Amino acid sequence: MDGNAPRDGLTPKVIPLEAGPGGRQRLLKGAPETAGMRSGMVVLPPGASVGRHDTGAHEEQLLILEGEGELRVEGSEPLPIAAGVAAYCPPHSLHDVVNTGSKALRYIYVVADAR
Repeated sequence: MDGNAPRDGLTPKVIPLEAGPGGRQRLLKGAPETAGMRSGMVVLPPGASVGRHDTGAHEEQLLILEGEGELRVEGSEPLPIAAGVAAYCPPHSLHDVVNTGSKALRYIYVVADAR
């Protein structure tokens, strides 16, 4: 097999970043599009939050593109996040992302199975 050929029916792609209604955009939706990874972009206006949620048996990485805010994970102190940083949320963690700044908070999330 050619080292550059797609494997398992998965194909390379480029996805424009264009948040839709509600400031959200799914980028990768998991199988069969990927081997299991999911991702998306979120744009939160000042004072808004994504809402408390738990990604279950999946770990989550946030890549902050613009703005500032906090990653709030139950049982931990809020973690400041800002453009140019990556944040990690372990599996089975109830968490929220809150825009604490005066401009939009824009970030990419990547969720993967934590096996």
